Amino acid sequence: MRYTDLILLSYRTVLSHKLRSSLTALGIIIGIAAVVVLTSIGRGIHSFVLAEFTQFGTNLIGVHPGKTTTFGVSGATISTVRPLVLADAVSLSKVENIIAASPLVQGNARIEARDKQRRTNVLGVGSAVPEIWRIKVISGRFLPPEESNPRAFAVLGNKLATELFGAANPLGQRIRIGSDRFRVIGVMEKKGQMVGFDMDDTIYIPAAKALELFDRESLMEIHLLYNSNARVAEVEKAIKRNLIARHGSEDFTLVTQNQMLKRMDSILNILTLAVAALGSISLLVGSVGILTIMTIAVSERISEIGLLRAVGAERRTIFQMFLCEALALSALGGLCGVLLGIAIVQILDAVLPALPVELAWTYIVAAFAVSLLIGIAAGVLPAMKAARLEPLEALRAE
Repeated sequence: MRYTDLILLSYRTVLSHKLRSSLTALGIIIGIAAVVVLTSIGRGIHSFVLAEFTQFGTNLIGVHPGKTTTFGVSGATISTVRPLVLADAVSLSKVENIIAASPLVQGNARIEARDKQRRTNVLGVGSAVPEIWRIKVISGRFLPPEESNPRAFAVLGNKLATELFGAANPLGQRIRIGSDRFRVIGVMEKKGQMVGFDMDDTIYIPAAKALELFDRESLMEIHLLYNSNARVAEVEKAIKRNLIARHGSEDFTLVTQNQMLKRMDSILNILTLAVAALGSISLLVGSVGILTIMTIAVSERISEIGLLRAVGAERRTIFQMFLCEALALSALGGLCGVLLGIAIVQILDAVLPALPVELAWTYIVAAFAVSLLIGIAAGVLPAMKAARLEPLEALRAE
């Protein structure tokens, strides 16, 4: 029997028992749809988080105090050897291929403006932050270049400016941060959140003033923007040479943006794989359904098998016929599952726009391929049982 005839016969047999075939394929449909939906959510979160990390620019290197092998977060590492100071940031800004450098001191303080007050994030930074983080001032200007005795200037995040001054112009207004008075010289554009950190509910002040405000002696880190045409390894070597010459030893840690993205990408890929494995449990249930229904089909069609064997059909042909039926069930179930999953993803994207979803075609193709393998695996035993039947015994069973 030709393979085209086998395939047509298998699909006709499956379609002739619509209800039974639908119930059998239901496990595969649910399993594939679950894989499509869960991996789409996982891939959407993956892309969202990476976009959050890259929206503040690329070609960035963070210098953290203390020698450590972890990438950490701002202020997570405190050096016991020699802290990072403002002079380090100034020196690093002059290193070859370094475009800009900014110190960073982070804290939380009470902000008072007229009759309003609230607590918010305070970032002590340098004048190069707009260039390094790709943020813009929509009103006024950003902090002036670093001075030995910086003036008490402040730049407000977009949301904070609205909360404190409403529709009024905040430029030139006096505010109090903690116990110190500052003059507002700028308002930033809306930037949104970065992994839960609201950049619009933030106030920027000179790093030296932040050190005084939070009674710190050292910087939490230094952010560096380097030339995109330069090799990262060479830039790192130049930074290390500069700081080792200043500190006497390598008592600091360099973290490139690529390192952070690779680690984050690895973690998110594992998350996506985990949710795909969770959805695959339904595929196992579907394989049991196919195995059960094909075993029953063999028992119900013993006379048909005997007749085919009596007219000359080989054992191999009987085996292929039942195997093709199992494959047809899994293929139809897999295709319906993929279409159902894509439809659900589209509905989620329309109904819940805040939920990041993105079709993960690699996982979708893999899930469909697995459904075919499940059909083959679940159909082998029933097909072997059918092929082993003797013609006379099969006919006598009628």
